[in-house]
Amino acid sequence: MEKSVSEPRTVRSNGRTVEDAIQAGLGVLNVARDRVQVELLNEVSPDPDRPVVVQLTVNEQVEETFSAPSAQTALQPAPSHALQTMEQPATSAAERVHVEPQEVPDAAKQVLETLLRGMGIRSEVVIHTDLEGQEGPAFVLDIVGSDLGILIGRRGETLRDLEYITRLIVASKTHSNVRFAVDVEGYRLRRERVLRELAKRMADRVKQNRQPITLEAMPPNERRIVHVTLKEHPTVKTQSIGEGDRRRVMILPK
Repeated sequence: MEKSVSEPRTVRSNGRTVEDAIQAGLGVLNVARDRVQVELLNEVSPDPDRPVVVQLTVNEQVEETFSAPSAQTALQPAPSHALQTMEQPATSAAERVHVEPQEVPDAAKQVLETLLRGMGIRSEVVIHTDLEGQEGPAFVLDIVGSDLGILIGRRGETLRDLEYITRLIVASKTHSNVRFAVDVEGYRLRRERVLRELAKRMADRVKQNRQPITLEAMPPNERRIVHVTLKEHPTVKTQSIGEGDRRRVMILPK
């Protein structure tokens, strides 16, 4: 006689962060975290008024998993909120163990390489640890290969999504909060240098003319580069104006 199988219970929940959304869903389902499959349904936005939405499915046979973009959808030049998901192998309780900070780069590299293979991207991941500055990431996973522009996306949106998903999986597997970045053939480093030079040139112009200048719309990480670059400037200051994708940095006299 065949054994009946009940339909898995599913709930959608939201919160200010991914963890808040997951905990809210666990409260509704009344199950332990390792009994559910977690799927991220939207992009994590810097806007505090836009909640993170996740879907939790109770599954007796699998441990918690995270979803990554598919090669056919996530890597198209479309808005990052249109990312679809590709289920990753389950992470068992035995695998989710704490690792030493010096072991996190190798673990993160393995995670990213697995994601890239799943997307059908032929590339190599190189770990960079000799980074300048104390406020930046502990290390960078640099993806190198041919025709990798598709991993960057419009204004770096796809790259930021790939970095977020990689961090999410690494944190789950290693129980580590070590900060790291994902880059594509040094794109972010080159972009940072361009932004720093731009910020300095515009600051000189504001100093001379005593008139504020508003830069082009930028994502949060790029606006931060401008703010940090001019933080200690003796004659100008910066502030962000606008909303959403049109948010910009204004440089004005002190």
